[in-house]
Amino acid sequence: MFGKRVTLFRLFGFEVRLDASWLIIAVLVTWSLAAGVFPYLYPGLPRETYWIMAVVGALGLFISIVVHEFSHSLVARRFGMPMKGITLFIFGGVAEMGDEPPTARAEFLMAIAGPVTSLAIAGLFFLIYRLGGQLGWQAPVNAVIYYIASINGILAAFNLMPAFPLDGGRMLRAILWGYKDDLRWATRISATVGAAFALGLMFVGILQFIGGNLIGGMWLVLIGMFLRNAAQTSYQQLLVRKALEGEPVRRFMVSDPITVPPQLTVRQLVEDYILIQQHRMYPVMEGNNLVGLVSTRQVREVPREVWDQRTVRDVLLPVSPANSIPPTMDAVQALAKMNQSGFTRLLVVENGRLMGLLTLKDLLDFFALKVELSS
Repeated sequence: MFGKRVTLFRLFGFEVRLDASWLIIAVLVTWSLAAGVFPYLYPGLPRETYWIMAVVGALGLFISIVVHEFSHSLVARRFGMPMKGITLFIFGGVAEMGDEPPTARAEFLMAIAGPVTSLAIAGLFFLIYRLGGQLGWQAPVNAVIYYIASINGILAAFNLMPAFPLDGGRMLRAILWGYKDDLRWATRISATVGAAFALGLMFVGILQFIGGNLIGGMWLVLIGMFLRNAAQTSYQQLLVRKALEGEPVRRFMVSDPITVPPQLTVRQLVEDYILIQQHRMYPVMEGNNLVGLVSTRQVREVPREVWDQRTVRDVLLPVSPANSIPPTMDAVQALAKMNQSGFTRLLVVENGRLMGLLTLKDLLDFFALKVELSS
């Protein structure tokens, strides 16, 4: 879903990350507020004032989305759900879960926490706006306060739409899940509703585009495309989890992986292994001892002109919980670790010994076979 991300800060143990695509929405929001919304609603102010109001308003939107997602994360933590952090991207923000909610009740409470928080912020800032009007605060100040109240109301209303994976769609899934005690069925129905809602949004966007509202129409089409893809992806992810659930890593691992010695030069690694074997990661063995792993990530960090001087030992990653798993681990947990760490290949280690290698491809091949047999 995301591209290049930058970690901004940590709060209550959660990382808040900024995807590069967020810059697009930040620029669009600031420009539209400075050049359109505020001059239309509050004419006659200096141009510089509009831009200051726009920057503060965009910052208010940023903080509002962070608080909205934090509310999800805090409730998720209360129910023991692993959270990977919060990422802001072009279509808003998302609290990234490492697994499905344990119960329908947990799902519902986690989902509703976001809209309730946004409504509370909207109500608070609307009261401040009314107070400012009575006390005679300057128009620019009250304008920004009113904008923050309005945008939080819109944020809550949009997220309450019963379109999975929006908060309203997750609430719908929780209700269906609780009614039939079947998460797969509930997810399929919610994802179908979400996809239908997304298509409707795209249709409205096309009509607006034809009617002359080019930017608004294009934006609705893009949001619709994103929601449709997210709904379909969420259902597919659940199917993968269900197919792998209860299966130990030992069943899927390659028990005799290709290894490399630490004294190998980086050039030899590239020319004799990576380009020939076409694997992106290799365990590093010194005799019978596992000393780490080396991948194309580490190779990219070495300037080509020193490939003959640098060895695998110079660039390898030591074995750590982030890149290794025991053979008894559940395959679903291994898949979650791959998703969290970004590694598509994990070392399978037991008592310090290399037992094998687990690849994402092997897990997905098994899932594809299960789907084919059940169809």
